[in-house]
Amino acid sequence: MNMKKLLAIASATALGLGLVACDSPAENAAEESAEATEAAVDEQADVIEEAAQGTATEEAAEDTADAMRDQADATADAAEDAADKTDSGTPE
Repeated sequence: MNMKKLLAIASATALGLGLVACDSPAENAAEESAEATEAAVDEQADVIEEAAQGTATEEAAEDTADAMRDQADATADAAEDAADKTDSGTPE
């Protein structure tokens, strides 16, 4: 999967989570989903870094992997905040 596709999946997940979390079990499920998406992107970033290790593109691959992780983290945080707001009105 390329970075754009991963970011699109993460963004779609975040948007959908805001609608799903209505009570505490749903909030927990939404947060778990956000964390799982973030973990999947992190694994993809690791693969990108490992594949470029020792090559001329190593630094660019590390930059790409870092950007993927940053975007996934921000998306997961936003999804978790949205889930919190639907349940209690304030992020935890």
